[in-house]
Amino acid sequence: MDDFLIYEQQGPVVTLTMNDPEKRNSLSGKNQSQGFVDACARVNADMDVKVVILTGAGKAFSAGGNIFAMRNKQGLNQGNPAEVRRNYLNGIQRIPKAFYNIEVPTIAAVNGAAIGAGCDLATMCDIRIASEYAKFAESFVKLGIIPGDGGAYFLPRAVGFSKAYEMAFTGDTIDAAEALACGLVSKVVPADQLMEAANELAGRIACNPGQALRLTKRLLRESAHVRMETLLEMSAAFQALAHTTPEHEEAVNAMAEMLESKSKTKDGKKD
Repeated sequence: MDDFLIYEQQGPVVTLTMNDPEKRNSLSGKNQSQGFVDACARVNADMDVKVVILTGAGKAFSAGGNIFAMRNKQGLNQGNPAEVRRNYLNGIQRIPKAFYNIEVPTIAAVNGAAIGAGCDLATMCDIRIASEYAKFAESFVKLGIIPGDGGAYFLPRAVGFSKAYEMAFTGDTIDAAEALACGLVSKVVPADQLMEAANELAGRIACNPGQALRLTKRLLRESAHVRMETLLEMSAAFQALAHTTPEHEEAVNAMAEMLESKSKTKDGKKD
């Protein structure tokens, strides 16, 4: 795996840290894309993993594309139009595919600037928590380009089409407070409490059975583009699987014992 992305696991929680603070965790290299693909595949293969947290080292979450690489026609920008198209398809566009297909819940802990592709990367996560210093911009239009990494898919699903149009057409930067108001993030916390808040949320998710989490996420993903009847059929099939898991049996037995205990206590008091 590329050194750009650090993979750390503590119990059922994996933390992925973009680790190029000098370049503000910019996203331009093919190796970076492969790092994300490998990390997502590793998570999917490890049934002990229940939650992923994505964050950035240093002051930025990710500044998006590398401006100098754009100017010098390097990396994604190298070659004629046909070659650039293939660079995108075989490079940075592998990241949204990998994140969309990651089976467990994902949390973006946005520690600072999330600009361009960095903003889009945050929207690829299921939940976003922001530091008070976070800022976001769908800034491609400022450079005369378009969101080539999947932002046109993910951003409207995060904030609705009206706000997505506003962000994409103006390229303006919004602060953490506005991101919270428009639903781009679900919580804003002091910078020194960001990872604590992300891990606390991850813990509340990870205390639940892993198989149920993976199946629930798949249903929510599919609900965006299938007919209700299709989703109900999937739900029935997934539920049949869930009912056979040891985690379900243990949870039901524990709940039943608790209710029986409460009922006996109440009956004893009545007597």
